[in-house]
Amino acid sequence: MFGRFTVRPDDTAEGQFGVWDAAVNGWRARGIADELEATGTAAELELQYDAHGPRPADAVRRLEVSQRVRRAEWAEGEIDAWVRDTGTGSWYGRFRDKTGRVSLVLGNDLRPINEPS
Repeated sequence: MFGRFTVRPDDTAEGQFGVWDAAVNGWRARGIADELEATGTAAELELQYDAHGPRPADAVRRLEVSQRVRRAEWAEGEIDAWVRDTGTGSWYGRFRDKTGRVSLVLGNDLRPINEPS
């Protein structure tokens, strides 16, 4: 299950954001001043937890060095980790675009960018 953690406006602090945990129907983090930072927090939690609790260790692969990639829709960015959806067995890359927005993208939709040496 991906999408367990979503970014929402924090209802106790105007102009701030929080991360909502859909599995427990409650807040995981609150009082985050920047929406991009909140999105990053949600993506990090997606790497750590699936619908049933902590992800198995073999379901996450963090990269020592981020890899530049291109999404199928031609957006460029970087991935710094892979995570397997234990329900489908599909691998997703944690993708950060040039604006800093983080999302999980199906591995089949990512292509490495080969830069000349």
